[in-house]
Amino acid sequence: MSGIVTSNVFRSSGVIAATAAGINFESTVTTGTTLSVEAGNGYFIDTTSNICTVTLPGSAEAGDQIVLVDYARTWGTYSMFIDSNGLNFQGEADTYIVEYDTSGATVNIVYSGASKGWTPISDDVTTFKAVITAPVTQKALIFSGYNNAGAGALTSKNLINSSGVVASDSSTSGAAFRTGSGGAGYGGDKAIFGYGAFDAGVQNTRNLVSNAGVVGSDTSGAGTARQYTSAVGYGADKAIFYGGSGPTNVSNLVSNSGVLAADTTGVGSARSGLASTAFGGDGRALFAFGDTGSVTNVSNKVSDEGVIATDTTGVGTARSRLAGATYGTDKGLFVYGGSYTNHQNLVSNSGVVASDTTATGTGRQRTVGMAYGGDKAIIVAGLVSGASPTGISNLVNNSGVVGSDVSAVTTARYFHVGAGYSTSA
Repeated sequence: MSGIVTSNVFRSSGVIAATAAGINFESTVTTGTTLSVEAGNGYFIDTTSNICTVTLPGSAEAGDQIVLVDYARTWGTYSMFIDSNGLNFQGEADTYIVEYDTSGATVNIVYSGASKGWTPISDDVTTFKAVITAPVTQKALIFSGYNNAGAGALTSKNLINSSGVVASDSSTSGAAFRTGSGGAGYGGDKAIFGYGAFDAGVQNTRNLVSNAGVVGSDTSGAGTARQYTSAVGYGADKAIFYGGSGPTNVSNLVSNSGVLAADTTGVGSARSGLASTAFGGDGRALFAFGDTGSVTNVSNKVSDEGVIATDTTGVGTARSRLAGATYGTDKGLFVYGGSYTNHQNLVSNSGVVASDTTATGTGRQRTVGMAYGGDKAIIVAGLVSGASPTGISNLVNNSGVVGSDVSAVTTARYFHVGAGYSTSA
């Protein structure tokens, strides 16, 4: 026998899978909006005029390989999306969105098995990176807080549907009252509340919230006990807590299964009473404002890997005890806070905090903001001038416009916590 023998991969069925050198490239360039592909093949994808969604095979064996090429170097203008067709992609379930948006990229993926699924093994652009984003949040809830007009400590919750309607109070089981907690989504469709204070003092207690809005029982331990912290989602399916009483600049990561990690050494100005929002639609986030001993307007970006950056020079009125929320799927805002103000600062999809504008609605502090309905936000309850708790809410549309006051449904409260949850409307 003559010729060159190259390395090949045996699949579990015993069939030899082609290596990259043995990939059979389709001669037809794909220009359409959809494409179904098969293992062992390569495809030229031209997105000059439109995005293209590539559907992978519905079944695969370890060693199956597919190559996708940016034919016209236009993925940076119109992205190439991958539908993993029920199989995992880089360890993430098919409910996540996989986007390639770097011009000139070549995606060479191999199936590694059920756990990690399809995995990129090479590329030809050094800045190349898959953007994996979680499905949009549809519902939200607030929990706990304090009412000093007679009701005192509250353990009730209020669910918020995908139309922004706040439901009346409902009870929770196993979760105790506390104030000054942080809340964020994790795992794509669930939420976590963490830290805060009971009458006995600051805590490191946390509660997981299911994708049906059920608040779980208290779990203690992990990280420095504190209150007046803030939390936000990052990296599509994880979350991070940052800052709090002390003040402090420690942070704690939350895995996509809701596990809270130990303290990470602080970066940025130690502060409490800060707020947060996601931005960019690609797993990045931002912490801003707060109290270092005096109020500040500095901000700190969070990468899609949960790394907190150093301080960015502040924009907007320095204040604390404000609300932050994501709107429009890739932008955010900070609103209210301070001495019962209605200052508003929009955050662009590149994380730039804008100067003050005036928001509609009653100025207040110690309030919370949450995303809902896929691309909108809601601000609920808080403390108004005269130190009176309120239960009013304000809807934020997908352009970042804060609406007028909506009459209270929830028991008036402040120092409560909120978060978005569920991908189902």
